[in-house]
Amino acid sequence: MSIAAAVPASRHAVTFVLITVFLDMVGFGLIMPVLPALITQVGGMSLGDAAFVGGWMFAAFSLGQFLFSPLMGNLSDRFGRRPLLLLAIFGLGVDYLFSALAPTIFWLFVGRVIAGICGSSYVIANAYIADVTEPQDRAKAFGLVGAAFGVGFVLGPAIGGLLGELGPRVPFYVAAGISALNLIYGWLVLPETLPPEKRRAFEWRRSNPFGAFKVFRQYHGVVPLCAVLFVYFTASAVYPAIWPFWGMAKFGWSEAVVGLTLAAFGIITAVFQGVVTGPAVARFGEWRVCLFGMIVAVVVALGYGLAGSLVVVMLLLVVHGPEGFVHPMLVAMMSKVVPDDAQGELQGGISAVMNVAMLIGTVMFSQVFGFFMRDGAVVKSPDMAFFLAAGLLALVLVFYLKVVRRTAGN
Repeated sequence: MSIAAAVPASRHAVTFVLITVFLDMVGFGLIMPVLPALITQVGGMSLGDAAFVGGWMFAAFSLGQFLFSPLMGNLSDRFGRRPLLLLAIFGLGVDYLFSALAPTIFWLFVGRVIAGICGSSYVIANAYIADVTEPQDRAKAFGLVGAAFGVGFVLGPAIGGLLGELGPRVPFYVAAGISALNLIYGWLVLPETLPPEKRRAFEWRRSNPFGAFKVFRQYHGVVPLCAVLFVYFTASAVYPAIWPFWGMAKFGWSEAVVGLTLAAFGIITAVFQGVVTGPAVARFGEWRVCLFGMIVAVVVALGYGLAGSLVVVMLLLVVHGPEGFVHPMLVAMMSKVVPDDAQGELQGGISAVMNVAMLIGTVMFSQVFGFFMRDGAVVKSPDMAFFLAAGLLALVLVFYLKVVRRTAGN
């Protein structure tokens, strides 16, 4: 009998976790449009230098998640999903307060590290979803989680951009308040989905951040997909690394316009992941849907680098939607070859891979952006990072085709 059949609250658990992820992303999205202004204000530096710092700040966040996400995933396999999810929400709230009050760049980094350590809500959310869904339904369920992220991005950046007009610290205070409400909500109504008889003993060796990669060697067919996921997330890190800086440098966007573009992307992502994922998988299968998303990823990354106006960017955002298929499809394919009592470990391992990839990608792309925006650069352009990302995405597309063909041959 699957865990999904054993959990009486399964019909409600998915709704609860989707709302939790949504509120987390509203809080996270609030701060994105104003982060460049906050860094330049606190550090007294240019936009190009702020991009360098922003990249290292994101790297600090990713490093914190890499070191602690496997621990969170394995603790959830031992003590249940609920307490670990609440801890993750609490950590995000602390980060927002640190950022709102930070007098120096150092304290901004401290806040990012705290967020990375405790901000593992999506790891627990994915394990939560795996608890209460049958294997054949997980692709659709993971798509709904992605949709919750997207809807959170609709409201978060749009509100953050407007609040940013009042000052770059204001959205951080609001995000802290949202995290507090989310924590109260979870404390009162969030159910536990992993019954005691399905839990397993905690082992430190499973929580070693480097040992987390062992899960990919234990189950046939996971390692190649893990490699695809790694390169894909390295390349797609170009968006969180430079998007606000790029828009301000290339087009002179205000915080409000940055928020507007992020909100538009959130709407499109939510539609594709929440509405289109299920029917697309049923008709074409997971690997084909993932392939289409990767093709779109190459096209739009190149398109952003060549875009000459806000109108073109908005058109590309519409085309960008199917890229949202890639992550939930890869996760769904990997989850099918892992038993129920190791889903938390798998999600922790996936998180470790993603965080290393995002760490490498955000540092690389922010440095590329800053290098080609510096005074005296042979080619001064805000677009070079997007051209590099398009090349990496093309490479991972070719590799993915080889992986699925090899799998089909077996």
